[in-house]
Amino acid sequence: MDGTPPRNPYIRSRGMRFPKHPQITTGRIRGSLREGTYEAKECDAVMRVVQAGDIVLELGGGIGYMSTLVACKKNIAHVHTFEANPALIPYIHSVHTANEVTNATVHNALLAPEAGDPVNFYVRRNFLASSMDGDVETDAITSTQQIEQRSVHKALADIKPDVLICDIEGAEAHLIPAADWSGLRAAIIELHPQWIGQKGVQAVFDTMHEAGLSYFPKASHAKVVTFKKDW
Repeated sequence: MDGTPPRNPYIRSRGMRFPKHPQITTGRIRGSLREGTYEAKECDAVMRVVQAGDIVLELGGGIGYMSTLVACKKNIAHVHTFEANPALIPYIHSVHTANEVTNATVHNALLAPEAGDPVNFYVRRNFLASSMDGDVETDAITSTQQIEQRSVHKALADIKPDVLICDIEGAEAHLIPAADWSGLRAAIIELHPQWIGQKGVQAVFDTMHEAGLSYFPKASHAKVVTFKKDW
């Protein structure tokens, strides 16, 4: 032993701990975690609308940031996180463990209008560039995984969420209009108009309004839109 203290294995962000990872906590992500700006708009919306005792459904778990935030900061009952990228699942679990999160369930699955056959997911050397599109960066693909497709209707019936947090890279225009979200009290959705266009954006708004949730400007910012009941 040379007396040198052990290197800190974590990056701290908003009071949470994120294990350092050579393929995930790099570059811009590392900087935004340290500065507390990672997913800042979504974080602000979550802190405004999620309440103690809520059951949260998160679509698009990413690195586990939002699920850890609601579990650690809002005293929720439970969060169910759906993430398609199998390469991120161990890291999400490590984030939950580092922050002593015990009220989270991570699902390596996609929600779809109906349950269906597994779909291909292409894992790339850059984990965060992995996707279901096998026609780009083909030389960077390290493996092809089969990902389960589950019925969104069954998930809603089983989980009975109070709040939806959704960031699914354009799939919102297909999935959101396919389900009945009237059981929600609030929804935070990151829109991707560059991919879904005006019709896709309109479909998301129409579906939320039909479910009794109105656009809530105080917790919305640009592409991150929040809907609430009775505000």
